[in-house]
Amino acid sequence: MVAEVIAGHRAQGRRPILGRYWRTALFCYVALLPVLALFAYVRVIPIGFSLLLSFYKWNLISPLKPFIGLANYNQLMSDENFRLALINTTIYSLSTVVLSALITLPLALFLARRSRWSAFYQTVYFLPVITPMVPMAIAWKWIYDYNYGILNYGLSLIGISAVPWLTDPNIALWALVLMAVWKMIGYNLILFLVGIRNIPATYLESASLDGASSLQRFWYVTLPMLRPILLYVLVTSTINAFNVFTQVYVMTLGSQSAPGQAVRVLVFDIYQNGFQYFHMGYASAEAVMLTFIVLAFTVIQFRLVRHDQRQEA
Repeated sequence: MVAEVIAGHRAQGRRPILGRYWRTALFCYVALLPVLALFAYVRVIPIGFSLLLSFYKWNLISPLKPFIGLANYNQLMSDENFRLALINTTIYSLSTVVLSALITLPLALFLARRSRWSAFYQTVYFLPVITPMVPMAIAWKWIYDYNYGILNYGLSLIGISAVPWLTDPNIALWALVLMAVWKMIGYNLILFLVGIRNIPATYLESASLDGASSLQRFWYVTLPMLRPILLYVLVTSTINAFNVFTQVYVMTLGSQSAPGQAVRVLVFDIYQNGFQYFHMGYASAEAVMLTFIVLAFTVIQFRLVRHDQRQEA
């Protein structure tokens, strides 16, 4: 069939369709080649090299770098610091993602109905997102200060004694969760607002005419239409949460460090093993494990959303 079409075009003096298609595709790939080459150099090659390093005893200050196979991965299973970092990172990530979604979605529904001050509130909530993490972490470290922090000062006004936010191992991780949720709200808010405002008003009006309450309209109309946005928010928030490092490094080191490394997270453990102890092979194995953990959570989130969509269909 394709050959007949090409022959017909040739008989009429036209260029074959496939010839034009391949020329267009070739032009696109050639135009994208510099970008793809830069992406491969910056992203793909380092990932592959990290995977390769994980099979070696690669010490930065040692000339001998023997191949040890899966020994680094076997050591991870018995490493208490790695297990602690994995538990802390998982708790931090799940808490941050769930709390930010539960807070942001009702807030977006509220602001979507009030267009007069919506732009102002969007700006206020989005300011923490565009503010660099280091100054924000320093500011929150002052807020959490045991002796001079404004948070403990506010608690003292209502008769509550000072709380060691960053030095108590039972509280320090949740203090970081609170700060992360505060910083993530603005980004998720904008995404949810875009999704809510793109829902056709006729759907909600039809549900109202059928006697659906506000809760029923949200559950059966708004939430299903927001599912792609919700999936994107959950996936990106999970990836960012598992890569937490800066606020942990800034807020919990030095005089305000939590005892027993209670806020040790995976990226900090990778940094310490790689750039303080120079065990790059072992740190690479941790990085590979972190990649697979994030990939597993992403696949689970995709499957849950698709399962819900199939049930509705």
